Amino acid sequence: MAARLTALLPRLVALTVIWLLGAATYTLAADTLPVSKHQDKAATVSKPHVLTVPDVRRKAYVFAKGILQDAGFAWRVEGGVKGFAANTVAVQIPAPGTKVIDNGAPVVALSLTKNAAYGESGLPENTAPYKGTRIVLVSDWARDQIGTTSTGTTDTAPTTTETTPTTTEPSTTTEPSGTTTEPEQPEKTRKPDFEVAGAPAEPTDEITLPARAHALERRLSGAGRPSQHLINFWLYQHSWIVTGARFGWHNGAEALRILIKVDQSLERRFGFGGKSEVVARRALAYVEAQAK
Repeated sequence: MAARLTALLPRLVALTVIWLLGAATYTLAADTLPVSKHQDKAATVSKPHVLTVPDVRRKAYVFAKGILQDAGFAWRVEGGVKGFAANTVAVQIPAPGTKVIDNGAPVVALSLTKNAAYGESGLPENTAPYKGTRIVLVSDWARDQIGTTSTGTTDTAPTTTETTPTTTEPSTTTEPSGTTTEPEQPEKTRKPDFEVAGAPAEPTDEITLPARAHALERRLSGAGRPSQHLINFWLYQHSWIVTGARFGWHNGAEALRILIKVDQSLERRFGFGGKSEVVARRALAYVEAQAK
């Protein structure tokens, strides 16, 4: 019996050594696996969508609002001059071309100057009709990402390479494409109904005032009560048409008559629109007097 145990002893020792080596290898692999996963996770920082602040300086406030809204921004008016439609944007913060993170509706601050040739009528709109979000610059976001990822690993090289793609936002200059649709009429203009000193020319890349009023009429012709979003749309289009007509833009009186019918329909169906009708009627009286 002792002789048999003595013979088996070397085999038991060998098996024990092999088991210990296997256990040590498994433990080592288990310890290193989470580290590699963590490094991979740190190296894949999500890239947010980036917005470019448009240039609305020297534009009438009513048009600046539309440009900002189309670009994904909210706005607020700062300073003593309030947000009346015809007032002009003098200063904007952030500056045009600034890259910011799309975190909802970043708020652009506007400072206005009064339009001496056009009185302040109606009620001022000093803020966007929807909730805005704070401005986050791409450079600040990138710096925060570097600080966040570097605290989780001693190697910060992967985090610096992740921030560079955010600065390569492609420019969306699509305006020239509109000029190529009608090469035979590159200088197409619309004859104004009357001249107003200091008023901007009617933009020919926009639909005419009567067409805008008809489109608004169709949009609001549904049987159900309009949503707040649709009401905001009506107020914006209403301000555009009234302001353009007072600037002397083509067929402004016709557009205002359509607009008055829209306001009357809203007042009759839902109990609002009367104040806007008064604004449109005053504008119509002014336009008809100027066009004589």
